[in-house]
Amino acid sequence: MSSTLRRPQAANAARTKARAGARQALGVLRNEGVAESRKGAGVFVRAFRPLRRRGIQRLSQERWGVGRSIWSADAEDRTLVVDQVTVSQEEAPERIGRVLDLVDGDTVCVRRRRFVWDGKPVLLATSCLATSLVAGSALTREDTGPGGTYARLAELGCKPVHFREEIRSRMPTKDEAARLSISAGTPVILVCRTAFANESRPVEVNEMTLDAASYILEYDFDA
Repeated sequence: MSSTLRRPQAANAARTKARAGARQALGVLRNEGVAESRKGAGVFVRAFRPLRRRGIQRLSQERWGVGRSIWSADAEDRTLVVDQVTVSQEEAPERIGRVLDLVDGDTVCVRRRRFVWDGKPVLLATSCLATSLVAGSALTREDTGPGGTYARLAELGCKPVHFREEIRSRMPTKDEAARLSISAGTPVILVCRTAFANESRPVEVNEMTLDAASYILEYDFDA
């Protein structure tokens, strides 16, 4: 009798161990960005082809200076949709005010948007520009027009001539994970870009949050 009971117990234990192992393996794949969970449907292999972000070519004046979006450098044959666009005037956060050489009480024009490539949210961007610089210009509207922010800054006499990007990574916040449709275990890349006009004048700070599994960062330059 006792030997008869041990067999199903052993089988159940083996099945439980196998399920636990499978769940652990799926968790690893999700955290590495190889697989993704779809609510009510299960776990699927991630089919999104990573974007190649060409960090230097995309900021060339030859691109935005002739009315092309800097994002077109990443496009290839991909479909881009920019949504969740908001433009507001806000008190400058300390870190932004410090970079833009603002004084206490100064405000900034804050431009927030999300970039969706081939139906997949991959990047969140928040640009800050001094209100005193952009007031009344197209930069205070959702659609900045051909060439985007840098073309409009050029029209204001503040053409960007130099850029600095700082890059680091961390795990996403709950809000970032939701807006990028990623699991809490998928890391994000943070890119903070500052645009400078002549005489090293800082004119824009753009803080970007990238889904790390969706991007390859490429920097191609001469020695």
